[in-house]
Amino acid sequence: MASITMVEAVTMALAWEMEHDDSVVVLGEDVGINGGVFRATAGLAQRFGDDRVIDTPLAETMIAGLAVGMAAQGLKPVAEAPFMGFIYAMVDHMIGHAARMRPRTLDEFVGQQEIIGEGRLLRRAIEADRLFSSIILWGPPGTGKTTLAQIIANRTESHFDTLSAVLAGKPQLREILNKALERRKLYGKRTTLFVDEVHRWNKAQQDALLPHVENGTLILIGATTENPYFEVIGALVSRSRIFQLRPLKEADVRSILERSLGDEERGYGKLNINIDEDALQHLIRVAGGDARNALNALELAVESTPPDAQGNISINLEVAQESIQRRAVLYDKDGDAHYDTISAFIKSVRGSDPDAALYWLAKMLYAGEDPRFILRRLIILAGEDIGLGDPMGLVVASSAAQAFDFIGLPEGIYPIVEATLYLSTAPKSISTGSYFKAFQLIEDEGKIDVPQHLQDASREGKALGHGQGYQYPHEDPDHFLPQQYLPSGVLGTYFYQPSEQGHEQEIKQRLERWREAQRLALGIESTQDIPDLPQDTIQEIKHKHRPSTTP
Repeated sequence: MASITMVEAVTMALAWEMEHDDSVVVLGEDVGINGGVFRATAGLAQRFGDDRVIDTPLAETMIAGLAVGMAAQGLKPVAEAPFMGFIYAMVDHMIGHAARMRPRTLDEFVGQQEIIGEGRLLRRAIEADRLFSSIILWGPPGTGKTTLAQIIANRTESHFDTLSAVLAGKPQLREILNKALERRKLYGKRTTLFVDEVHRWNKAQQDALLPHVENGTLILIGATTENPYFEVIGALVSRSRIFQLRPLKEADVRSILERSLGDEERGYGKLNINIDEDALQHLIRVAGGDARNALNALELAVESTPPDAQGNISINLEVAQESIQRRAVLYDKDGDAHYDTISAFIKSVRGSDPDAALYWLAKMLYAGEDPRFILRRLIILAGEDIGLGDPMGLVVASSAAQAFDFIGLPEGIYPIVEATLYLSTAPKSISTGSYFKAFQLIEDEGKIDVPQHLQDASREGKALGHGQGYQYPHEDPDHFLPQQYLPSGVLGTYFYQPSEQGHEQEIKQRLERWREAQRLALGIESTQDIPDLPQDTIQEIKHKHRPSTTP
């Protein structure tokens, strides 16, 4: 049996690939005429020409960049790095900090505990290497879709292939499918295919996957930033489990950055880095739940900051701002700026200034405020400050909250803005505060029994006299009968005083007629309009409405 050296084997393998695939090219210093430093490319230039065997200057980063550019254009470049030291210079520019810090195991994975936490279905399936069906990972960038796919690749015993729907089409897919069929037939080995940005494939391309997913030839892992129920064909969705990944929480992003700063193997643990807390908070907040964005910003901050004489790299807020390309806004979700800004926003809406309301809204969203917090405050305002001046205010605010939960950011900005503008320009009324007057009276004077004619007649009505004397209002053509509804002790007391605003103008006219008819029918000689309560009293009453800790 003939024997060959390792270098000879490399040369023969390159020659075979170049002969059978015109897209294979070789590049590097002296790979042409001289056959490379170790003669691994000897004879290839003479055989395939200098347009496929390319001599380059001694510039490792340039060689790496050329290789990446060639690959992006559909070529298959083979870049020579004859010495180990050359590789680091080439790879460091190709693999960013975020890629180096990418979790390799489920234990390193941060966030998404609702789908990948201990005991969860997907985690169990990954750990057992038994994906029960094809899956689609849906979520915004930087939430861990590709990372999960790579963790699966590291754990599975099946053959793992990767495609980008942005760059690959049906020819590449067909090649993978043919090999998967052969692999299953000859070796009984499964194939798992990860398709990044699967929504970028058209219907015909997605349809090509169907029969192979159906018969088990492929286990598909699709990743998409778009709603798969809209962007992925129904047949493929029906054959897959959908897992939605949410933007990472700030605590999760902090954990990732802190691990990067402390990791001596893949991160910056060997460097003396001092990062100010406000700078770290800025990176976390502006990253918007995107781990990749946060790590890229940290990398730029570290790599662009020269060390001082003692070798310390100091990162302050200004450096953090430049690194993530957004200025910090004085805004702390747990501090005064948070409450001051939401206060300014609500007061602007209450004061019917839509321009100021939009300004404070933009500041909050820019600073990373939770939109749901803003929407909750708008719903409260609709009931408290708009009320019956425009009953549609509460409908618009509630609908905006529902719409945002359905679509999220960034398009979810529109219903928030619509609700803000509607409430800012709506007629205002605080008449719903009438409730607190009634509560205060009950608290001061005690509870009074329900008048007999208003009592429930379904319980021993005849024996006890419950409901006797009650007149059914709908028997009257005007659907109103001037009978007594308040206890006798507070008869003639008016809590609700309609405003002259919007819809309440009509309410006021009707209510004045009804109250006048009631006074005449019941002989009410004196009335009492309960004055509005001070805000501190209302706040005290609100506090008494907080749910108790007991069930």
